[in-house]
Amino acid sequence: MGQADLPLVEHFRSWILPDGGVGAADRKAFFEDALVVLDTNVLLSLYEYNPAVRNQVLSVLAQISKRLWLPYQVGQEFVRGRRRVIIERSRELGDAAAAIDRHLQQAHKSILAASAHVKLLLKKYANDDAAQSGLDETINQATVKALLGEWQALLKDHAKQLKNGHDLMPAAVESDDPVLPEVAALFEGRLAPPTEYTVVQRRLEEALSFRFPNEIPPGFADNGKGKPLDRVGDYLIWAEILDRAAEPDVRRVLLVSADTKKDWYEDVDAKGGKRPWPQLFEELRQRTGAELRIEQPGQFFQGIEEFLAPSAELTTAAYDEIDRAAEAVEQRVTEGDSSVTDDNAHVVIPPDGLALTAYRAAGLTTRTVRQLAESERRRHFQWWLIGVTAELGIRVPGDDEPLVELCAAVRSQARPAPEWYPGATLAQGEWPYRSDTWVAPWFVQLVRDAGETDRAPLQRLAARQVQAKA
Repeated sequence: MGQADLPLVEHFRSWILPDGGVGAADRKAFFEDALVVLDTNVLLSLYEYNPAVRNQVLSVLAQISKRLWLPYQVGQEFVRGRRRVIIERSRELGDAAAAIDRHLQQAHKSILAASAHVKLLLKKYANDDAAQSGLDETINQATVKALLGEWQALLKDHAKQLKNGHDLMPAAVESDDPVLPEVAALFEGRLAPPTEYTVVQRRLEEALSFRFPNEIPPGFADNGKGKPLDRVGDYLIWAEILDRAAEPDVRRVLLVSADTKKDWYEDVDAKGGKRPWPQLFEELRQRTGAELRIEQPGQFFQGIEEFLAPSAELTTAAYDEIDRAAEAVEQRVTEGDSSVTDDNAHVVIPPDGLALTAYRAAGLTTRTVRQLAESERRRHFQWWLIGVTAELGIRVPGDDEPLVELCAAVRSQARPAPEWYPGATLAQGEWPYRSDTWVAPWFVQLVRDAGETDRAPLQRLAARQVQAKA
């Protein structure tokens, strides 16, 4: 009798045997008939890829589309997270030239400082004037500038090519998102219905009061971040998977995720080795009778090629891009959502001087509006001015700036919140969208408080933002 046949081993196979007790020889079956669940990070990675890789990935996913299934929580996180991914990537690419300049300016200073240090040593310990003069001729402002200038041009050229190859802009999410229809086509009608509010409440309470304090996976690593619902997203996905796997047509579940946090993966050795938590395999097996396999994106796409011989195969460059994108998306999740929104703008303090920088970049001139832009009682205005000037390309945002998701006005049939005003509240001839917009209450107050000189520029900024999202 082999070890795997022992009753004790069979009873605890999720803990003792590799891959939760489902052998490597059984991996093929998961690719042939399992229900396939793509985590939010896999779908959001589509916005990280360059167009060529995105098309390759979508073609490969189309080969298994009939077995894809979308949990409601994943779908919600996907549609809400698209714009953030695009904005952050666009901002990073847009800031690349300025970042290159900053780094090379620092290198310029460091090289001259190193030369000055050696000259000081030559003077102090050797009194070698000839050597000092030689260094001055070789390493000086002009020679360092010329040397770094070649590298600067090369680096900026690469950054420009990357920026030009990025085909998604923030406004595309609102008007012409090329990725969304492709994702919709992959899932067609295989979408989980919205979870009833009473069920969400029960699951939230179960996660926060029982599972998370006892570190039962998944999701406990998110305990303490943001609002309660923000903490339990992973568990809500898992609960939906358990419900779906309990249906008679599901024998296997293949979950694809780039998430390797400690609430999904257990550390198994001091060298960084990890494995999915055995509790995940055990819970799915006990509650549904189905088997589970968890794979990371690159591993998953390799499995499709190995077992299903798809008509479209991924290139080596595509696999590199998949790994890079998964790491980028997961890093944002790990670092947390630091964006400024309508919900938290009143308590987030802008970096010193940033609101004033945005005030000047916007071409505002009056003392009244400047005071409002620096007033801690006008946080929404401060953050909107910071965000809109960066969003519209009026100024280059700094590396330490958070993402700002604030709008002064929106086009919508429904009022965004009870306190928002209809566009007709603003003066005719000053506000171009009086009949089809809603205006934030803090912006209405701002327009009333601003003098005539700055009132028009502020409304033009808000109108440009509305147009950019149209």
